Amino acid sequence: MVNVAKICNVIHGLKPVLLMVLVQTIFAGVNVLYKLAASDGMHLPILVAYRFLFAAAFFCPIALFVERKKRPKLTWMILLQAFGCALFGGTLAQNLFIKALVLTSPTFAAATTNLVPAITFVLAVCFRMERLGWMTHPGTAKIIGTAFGVGGAMLLTFYKGVDLHMWKTNVNLLNGQHHASNSQHSSNRVMGSLLAMASCISYSLWLILQTKMVKKFPCPYSVTALTSVMGGVQATVYGLSTERHWGDWKLGWNVRLLTVAYTGMVGSGLMFTLITWCVQMRGPLFVSAFNPLMLVIVAIAGSLLLNESLHLGSVLGAILIIFGLYAVLWGKWEEEKRVAQLRRLKESSIETGEGVVDGESMPSSLEVLADSDSKHTSVQSGNIEPGISRLL
Repeated sequence: MVNVAKICNVIHGLKPVLLMVLVQTIFAGVNVLYKLAASDGMHLPILVAYRFLFAAAFFCPIALFVERKKRPKLTWMILLQAFGCALFGGTLAQNLFIKALVLTSPTFAAATTNLVPAITFVLAVCFRMERLGWMTHPGTAKIIGTAFGVGGAMLLTFYKGVDLHMWKTNVNLLNGQHHASNSQHSSNRVMGSLLAMASCISYSLWLILQTKMVKKFPCPYSVTALTSVMGGVQATVYGLSTERHWGDWKLGWNVRLLTVAYTGMVGSGLMFTLITWCVQMRGPLFVSAFNPLMLVIVAIAGSLLLNESLHLGSVLGAILIIFGLYAVLWGKWEEEKRVAQLRRLKESSIETGEGVVDGESMPSSLEVLADSDSKHTSVQSGNIEPGISRLL
């Protein structure tokens, strides 16, 4: 019985790890299916529109049932924020990302998503939601991590390098795809890089806006449902304005239906629930740390199933981006740990009666410092994480 109990405890401790491995594996499948649907001739705006429509149809009933008793009243401000979240985190970000994926490769597009924490940090500093902290180790780590991320992205964009043939398979699901010339491929690589970075900027803006929305509407399932509905409306309007042939909107029993159903219900619905569980069990930093795993899985899947070549520049750029990601996350973790220590000291000083004069509580320097640090860490690292919101 003792051994069984120990085994159960070990499995329970590994549950967040296993769930996050599953999350990143499914996200890698989203990237591969995007490439397959695009190569099958499916127009990208139609793909994005169907994804959000499937996500809304799947998630709205869940939100209505789970949060039916604790949902605040909807206001025009919340609806406006949901519209902005759907625009920056959904319609715009996804259209840019898929176009970048088609012009480059699933591995390349997956590598650029690791720039989201660094870009979010820069935007948070611009909006005065974060501070640089030049003279502290966490602040220095975040600045260095951001610089490494940008440098890795530049290396991915402008340096290709030699091909790395680690293994060879006879499986190629893109047999019918036209292979471009070297000059056209180089041009596509640069354009795809710019579109991928624009997608990361749009996604980071969504994280900043979502922070404001969740404070007034703390219902994650309802926020997801609202964003999916708004995103579905926006993507459908954009798709109808660019793709007016009704034949292109038809879905048969093929890879197109599989892609929109998988990305909508699994990639945008189920994964949000799994990530929410992991955040509750281990915190947002734990979730963020698994993001580079998707890059590894996509690289393996792309080389095995899509006959995708790995280049030295892509590998080196990805290493720099991943190093920068963990530097930023370490800086955030150290800041949060410092704030937590200051809060515990403040609570202990209040319990022992320190800082109380003539029955009135006087703010100590410790309390002021804790409040200042908590203010500057209002954008939690969970908002930096590209997973919860990989919903879009």
